[in-house]
Amino acid sequence: MYEMRLNELRRYSTIIRKHIIEEVYHAASGHPGGSLSCADIITVLYFDEMRVDVKNPEWEDRDRFVLSKGHCSPALYGVLAEKGFFPKEELLRFRHIDSYLEGHPSMRLVPGVDMSTGSLGQGISAAVGMAIAGKLDKKDYKVYVLLGDGEIQEGQVWEALMSAAHYKLNNLIAFLDHNRLQIDGNITEVMSPEPVEDKFRAFGWEVINIDGHDHAQIINAVKKAKKIEDKPVMIVADTIKGKGVSFMENNADWHGSPPNKEQRDKAIAELDKLLAEMEGK
Repeated sequence: MYEMRLNELRRYSTIIRKHIIEEVYHAASGHPGGSLSCADIITVLYFDEMRVDVKNPEWEDRDRFVLSKGHCSPALYGVLAEKGFFPKEELLRFRHIDSYLEGHPSMRLVPGVDMSTGSLGQGISAAVGMAIAGKLDKKDYKVYVLLGDGEIQEGQVWEALMSAAHYKLNNLIAFLDHNRLQIDGNITEVMSPEPVEDKFRAFGWEVINIDGHDHAQIINAVKKAKKIEDKPVMIVADTIKGKGVSFMENNADWHGSPPNKEQRDKAIAELDKLLAEMEGK
């Protein structure tokens, strides 16, 4: 039964990756690389872990998710559409002038989006505020937040991390999408945040390191994180930028570049092949 569930999550992740490619292709704009690298994490959260209500997106007792690296909205939109928050057809109008699916997610416009993000570093600060509010209101919801490893070059991130540890926010679980690439190249060459695990621990966080494309490891890390009683948890997920599309993997050029038709067709063919293998075809 457990392996069947993992296979189902892998299938969802692959479908989400197809959505990502279609979104940025039809928009002729967007950020495929980092969206593809974080797809497995967001998939597990929404399809296996988080307590949400599609019919009541603003349910007071829901778990919250903040996409701190808001430019990777294609991944979040793909998951929300697949979950049923809005029609999948809307994904093809991503970044179109008359669509509510803007380049960065808006909590005012998009059902299921808990925080508007885009300015790097601000999402984690908002998540800390949500977690503090949960404590003050004596609610049992969890706040999940996803950061990019280029994003943590922002000083505001570390102020937020320090605050979270100070207030012992054990209801806050963060993921670092550690694909090691940003728009200008390798993070260690642009402005190195390494060693990230040591820095997070120094700021008072519990740290768990996983393969960010292994669904079982993601699930187990969240289970472990929920048992930590006196501090917030950072799950450092080692990932591959552009994961799932051979010519996009580990290539910073795909940070913010959409595919042309030939590239789109090749990417979709690769993902369709993966789906067929999962379904035994």
